[in-house]
Amino acid sequence: MDDDTPENTTPATTPFEWIGGEERVRALVERFYDLMDLEPGYAALRAAHGSDLASARQKLFWFLCGWLGGPSYYTDQFGHPRLRARHMPFAIGPLESRQWVACMDQAMGETGVPEALRTRLRESFTGTADWMVNQPLVAKKLM
Repeated sequence: MDDDTPENTTPATTPFEWIGGEERVRALVERFYDLMDLEPGYAALRAAHGSDLASARQKLFWFLCGWLGGPSYYTDQFGHPRLRARHMPFAIGPLESRQWVACMDQAMGETGVPEALRTRLRESFTGTADWMVNQPLVAKKLM
């Protein structure tokens, strides 16, 4: 089947259900931040997060639960996500944006997000990550 669900079950009605609920969203978020800490290829992304990732881990979990169609933990506590405005204090360039998507894609692969859902989420994450860029690409001066 194209939705990666077993033939004898009802297809999930939301991405939150499709991914497997809170437990699977938590696993995805934990793997995402673990990879950010472990993989040298995500160094710029990691540097943009400061020394402590505990708050970021919790907020991304809350946000993704609601964004995927599950419980609205984030909006219940903080209101509308206003993603771009909330991220303006952080320098996000094209490199950090690309690393965020790559890290999340790797985490989705490693935590078993169904391929069809992973493809859809990767597309959404890429668009959002591009929109979050607030530092222009610095042009190199030709000599």
